[in-house]
Amino acid sequence: MLSTPDRIYGDAMRNGYALGAFNVNSIESILAVLDASQAMEAPLIMQVSMGARGYVKHLSAFVETIKRFASEYPRAAIFIQHDHCPTVDDCRIAIDAGVQAVMFDGSHLDYEENIRQTRMIADYAHKRGIWVEAELGQIAGFEDMTFAESTVFTDPGTVNDFVARSGCDALAVAVGTSHGGVRGDDYLPLDAERLSAIIKNIPDTPVVLHGGASLPPELIDACNAEGAEVEYLRNCSEDSIRKAVRLGVKKVNMDVDNFLVFTTAVRKYMNEHPDKYDPRKYLTEGRKAYQKEVEHKLSDVMCSRGFSQGIIEGAK
Repeated sequence: MLSTPDRIYGDAMRNGYALGAFNVNSIESILAVLDASQAMEAPLIMQVSMGARGYVKHLSAFVETIKRFASEYPRAAIFIQHDHCPTVDDCRIAIDAGVQAVMFDGSHLDYEENIRQTRMIADYAHKRGIWVEAELGQIAGFEDMTFAESTVFTDPGTVNDFVARSGCDALAVAVGTSHGGVRGDDYLPLDAERLSAIIKNIPDTPVVLHGGASLPPELIDACNAEGAEVEYLRNCSEDSIRKAVRLGVKKVNMDVDNFLVFTTAVRKYMNEHPDKYDPRKYLTEGRKAYQKEVEHKLSDVMCSRGFSQGIIEGAK
């Protein structure tokens, strides 16, 4: 069922778990995420990216589709957010299309301009009951259609000022993760000390990690075994993300691992059934693999399994 950011974040803050945030761009991905949320009875965030916005062509219709599907899942608790809007206008379009929260990526701006533009969005959003996630610091790698060459770590000493002056409701920070992975020989180190200081300085504001997919080599192995040629990139490990949740992170964006298993399952089906051409056959296999991976993230990394019921009961 559809809930609200304040209710879902509030429950996560009280009960010590984090919200998995998953981008959706098709019926298959919507069903996979909702089926996982219901099976785990785990609250989560369904997100739309700028790339998905272009792919589905009609943002407001797609958002309404997510809402309609969500109404069929009584043991799931979700809200809908637009991820990584690069401009004020993009945020306004997303809000007017019906999302319940927007993420403004002002990480490419200088500090004062990031505050100024985030405040403009917050003023527009809050009049309409919409939450705003901002970003302070910069995370390396590709995010949708945007590339950052290097990471600029978030300064814990600035987060209180930034939140107070920008009016944001949640804050994405840079502490070691990457968007889509980077070249390297091992998992990236997460700066737990920096993260702890950030959370301590803004205890009432949900702290967010982007780039939370871990790119386990075994997932890339499996995909390449079916004929893919996926590059072996690295990110923070699931153990590191789990530690971040224990430290107090309240939202983690994690998509690439889901895309990998979906692609592997589709390739496997096609390799094993070269005579089949009905898209429903191979897309069903992809959806089931996607769902299984999301269930794993919710239960074993976000520690959010079983918390939907409290949110649902509280809404009655």
